[in-house]
Amino acid sequence: MHAFWQQWLKQKGVNLDERGVQPVAEHLRQVAALETETVLAPLDNFSLIRMEGDDAEAFLQGQLSNDIRQAQEGKAQYSTYSTAKGRMLASFLIWRHGGAYYLMVSADIAAAIAKRLSMFILRSKVRATLDDAWSILGLSGPDAALILQPHFNDADKLGDMEQSVREDASLLRLPHGGYLLALRAGCGFEQDISMAENAHGVSATVWGLRDIRAGIAWVTQETQEQFVPQMANMELIGAVNFKKGCYPGQEIVARSQYLGKMKRRMSRVEFFERLSVGSKLFSPQLPEQSIGMLAAACQVGEGRFEGLAVAQSQTWEAGVFGDESHAIALRELELPYSLESVLE
Repeated sequence: MHAFWQQWLKQKGVNLDERGVQPVAEHLRQVAALETETVLAPLDNFSLIRMEGDDAEAFLQGQLSNDIRQAQEGKAQYSTYSTAKGRMLASFLIWRHGGAYYLMVSADIAAAIAKRLSMFILRSKVRATLDDAWSILGLSGPDAALILQPHFNDADKLGDMEQSVREDASLLRLPHGGYLLALRAGCGFEQDISMAENAHGVSATVWGLRDIRAGIAWVTQETQEQFVPQMANMELIGAVNFKKGCYPGQEIVARSQYLGKMKRRMSRVEFFERLSVGSKLFSPQLPEQSIGMLAAACQVGEGRFEGLAVAQSQTWEAGVFGDESHAIALRELELPYSLESVLE
């Protein structure tokens, strides 16, 4: 995290240790603020990969699951990057700025993904580089548009996934409400945004609860190569285009879509003992084997957690658990999109 925002969080009473962890009481205070107040979150759990060059569009079109041609300046998109077997190596939020594509990706895999993309560039006129000159911020709540208004007078007019661009800043309206703001270091916006007295500081972990409730799972180091995109409902958030050309894993992804329903799907869940992302899931219906994996998690109350779980759909009736002894039960919660049609 940039030092400017580290200091800002401390001033707002957000004290994180070297692992990004804070006392439970403070975490829960921020969860309460996230639900009702205006909040600002420096998102140090994400990094940006900048893709630029004459062949950047053609290169990304041949690597990612979405149609990159639709990510023109002014419109962002979700996308995924998979192995030849269709298993996701990364998930992205992508936008254009200044002629380059910016791929927002989980920070713990960013360097490896940038390196892997570079391996396939060969003679193409394109460069893949980690760009740490930007701060990524999440902003939501009743006064969010008002805070942005001095620099983005169209903030309250943006539709879902629409973008407003300035020379050293990019603003995206998120599909589940709120904004994502990318600021180049030293641009001057940082000082203005940070001085908003009506914005509560929250950690990146607390901000992640918004994605959980929106049914958006980010591929991290713990979940790499675990899911075909549809297992994590990626096509339901617009991250997969089934009409575009070939890309790694495309045949598997297409076959999963058209030749039968997925056996595993992602559900929003609650549970009452702490589980880590990447934890295996179990069911008495299929004893002695794992039937899925936890893809996201956030504590939301005293001994209460919400998360996203990828599990075999048939096992929910018998019960899905976070341990082999079937003591930590997961209960399904409502998603903002429907799984009914894809589970038929």
